[in-house]
Amino acid sequence: MIMKSPRPALRIFDNKLAKSFYLDWLAFRVNWEHHPEDGEPSIIKISRDEATLCLSEHYGDGLPGAKVFIEVDDIDALHRELTDRKNSYMKPGIETMDWGRTLTVTDPFGNKLVFVHSETSTDEEGRRM
Repeated sequence: MIMKSPRPALRIFDNKLAKSFYLDWLAFRVNWEHHPEDGEPSIIKISRDEATLCLSEHYGDGLPGAKVFIEVDDIDALHRELTDRKNSYMKPGIETMDWGRTLTVTDPFGNKLVFVHSETSTDEEGRRM
């Protein structure tokens, strides 16, 4: 049995605002969207590389203020990318913690994405220890 990466659901309240943040600024892409014809809440699955998130208007699908950790292999490149792409509401910096370097951004709905780069050792087969 193999467990795969989780796919957290983050609560959003406005698709247009969510897309501006996640697609335009963070450069995620839409995998699929579900917008019920009856006006019920929608859900959007987005991804960038191996990171996948669900953005949901459904009550109970995550609470505003959730925190998601996303591993990255080059936090300096991500920082340059976000700085170059400019967001007048956000100017993230890199913090050094005991467990790695982090870059935290907060979406318009209060959810935090913590991008983490940590130096880890690997065994002979390339698995993290």
